[in-house]
Amino acid sequence: MNKFVITINRQFGSMGRPIAKEMAEALNVEYYDRDIIERAAYKLHMDLATADGLEETAEKNNFWNMCFPLGHGQAKKQDALFLEQRKIILNLADGQSCIIVGRCSDYTLRCSKNLIRIFIYAPYKERLRNCVDRLKMSEETARAMIHEVDKARDAYQMKYAHYLPGDFHHCDLLMDSSLIGVEETARYLTELVLKRFSATHIGRS
Repeated sequence: MNKFVITINRQFGSMGRPIAKEMAEALNVEYYDRDIIERAAYKLHMDLATADGLEETAEKNNFWNMCFPLGHGQAKKQDALFLEQRKIILNLADGQSCIIVGRCSDYTLRCSKNLIRIFIYAPYKERLRNCVDRLKMSEETARAMIHEVDKARDAYQMKYAHYLPGDFHHCDLLMDSSLIGVEETARYLTELVLKRFSATHIGRS
């Protein structure tokens, strides 16, 4: 199979991360998520907790500002973190087939060959159920996390990509994970990738 890259953005609680992991295992390709910010923080000599506070946030996001009061230099640090993660993402995508979750990877790799940009979402009730049943959160915590994490991710994407994560103009596929469930969604998307990037298919395109 030809080399390819899959980027996955997701709503909190839609189980986009488990879906991405299952896809990577089925396709036998590398999976990148938290390790990207860990590498970026190391390169910048930045404490990981500080990097966590900067990632997927925007300068005016009050929730994250309260949680991580970094002061006047927050925007500069955030820009440096974004640029370092961008370098890492470009290098990873250039090396071998992989799946990359979040971190504006869809925007960073928008000009890449053999790319599929996926956005995974689900109805609010299904996301709440996933948080409680699968992620073992209390309902109160789940409601707060869904609201705040979605808001933070949207703000981060708008700041650097200038469009929302689920904007169909910048996605190749939007998938409601509640339609067929997490495991079947992973299988469905895996089959799609195999069909799209088979040598014979690409040879015809």
